[in-house]
Amino acid sequence: MKKIILGIIIGISTLAVNAQEYLPSEADLNQFLNSKLYVVLESNPIAEYNFKIQEAVKETWDLTEYEFISIDQFQEMYNDPDKAFLMMTQVVFQNDRTKVRYNFLHIFIGKPGLDSFENLPDIAAIPLSYTEVDEEFWVYKMEALVRFMQSHVQNMRDNPDMIKKNIFEYYNEFTKDIKQKTLYLVKDEVAPDINTEAKIKKIYPYKVKFVTREEIEEAITNRDENIVFLHKVGPQGTRLRARCYKIIIGAKDANFYYFDYHWVEKGKNFDGILDKDFKKMNKKK
Repeated sequence: MKKIILGIIIGISTLAVNAQEYLPSEADLNQFLNSKLYVVLESNPIAEYNFKIQEAVKETWDLTEYEFISIDQFQEMYNDPDKAFLMMTQVVFQNDRTKVRYNFLHIFIGKPGLDSFENLPDIAAIPLSYTEVDEEFWVYKMEALVRFMQSHVQNMRDNPDMIKKNIFEYYNEFTKDIKQKTLYLVKDEVAPDINTEAKIKKIYPYKVKFVTREEIEEAITNRDENIVFLHKVGPQGTRLRARCYKIIIGAKDANFYYFDYHWVEKGKNFDGILDKDFKKMNKKK
């Protein structure tokens, strides 16, 4: 990952700290696999995230033992190397003049001797949303995202060379396999110039279907091997200039099949998947 600043929301205050660019080592992975996973819940007891992350972990996580804890408990535990943590963090990219804050799903391992959590080694991370964007636009995908985190750790364990490579280049090798599946899209996440199946067919002659967010969640729950879906992380009108991440994920295997991003600006570049993304997927052999 690029160098980032992490912040963890505790109550109504934000802890912002510097984090070094870090790639997990084999020793880190072994430590994680021999530890217990503590899933840190948000301080708001009625946050939809809390319900969805608990459901997702209970349904999918079998790599290690796990337990759900509060942020206060996390603050007391993070020095313990026998513990690992799955939690939502806030991320700001260094040297990003927009100072945008993103929600990321992170896995950390405990480390003794730290005065704060700022240097905890991270094992994996995936963007969830902009912090200003309502949960309804992303939380329904939580089960697939947790499954991806688990399979990603297993992939790194089984293929240690992955650690030394660009992770997204590794997963983009699977882009060609999208053509064998049906791509589920939500209409408001597709650029207006290609927001019908007929328009998309002209540049991407494979199976595409416009669906609701509820239908995507149903495909994830049913682990439909024939479906992939778009995980879009964009500003949703909250900012004039910002990044838009586009990740296509398998409903069954939770694998990444495509990853890219572009800049969204007023009057330029839609906040969603573009025609050039379909052209890239079509060209992938």
